[in-house]
Amino acid sequence: MANERFFIAQIGRTVGLWGDLKFHLHTDFPEQFKKGATFQSSRGELTISDINLKRGTVRFSGFESIDAAKRLTNVKLYADEDQTKALCHLDEGEHFWFDIIGCEVREDEMLLGKVEEIQRMADVDYLFIRTDEALVEEGMPKQFLLPYIDRYIIEADTDAKIIRVKDAKDVLEAS
Repeated sequence: MANERFFIAQIGRTVGLWGDLKFHLHTDFPEQFKKGATFQSSRGELTISDINLKRGTVRFSGFESIDAAKRLTNVKLYADEDQTKALCHLDEGEHFWFDIIGCEVREDEMLLGKVEEIQRMADVDYLFIRTDEALVEEGMPKQFLLPYIDRYIIEADTDAKIIRVKDAKDVLEAS
């Protein structure tokens, strides 16, 4: 999984005469974008030569003219797991999505299922959980969404790959 690439930004149209481009973030970690940082793209490696996050613009080394910069319109930027962990700071209790995906979801000692993906709706992250087969055989839905909020999440232990929850079985039954 360490080689998997994550979509983190998309480059938009040119702005001005010096190769500045609109910059659309698709990450919660804008601090990783700084002068000299290199990212994978659909056009190979790109190194930031200038960036202004307040204006939402970026310039890349070797693309400092408007004509050169136009070739980068709509290009997507990617980071892998190792690069993300190196460049992004997490506060206590925060986790990367790729560390949460694959975790078992347990209420008390009952296995409810496994996190298959995470979806953001409005500004709330939802765990897309594939229900454990034993519960499906009892007539429960094959999957359900659980908001990743304190109301339901007690603890996320990404080292043990277990998320401890409360009242999630009620959400499963109501799904």
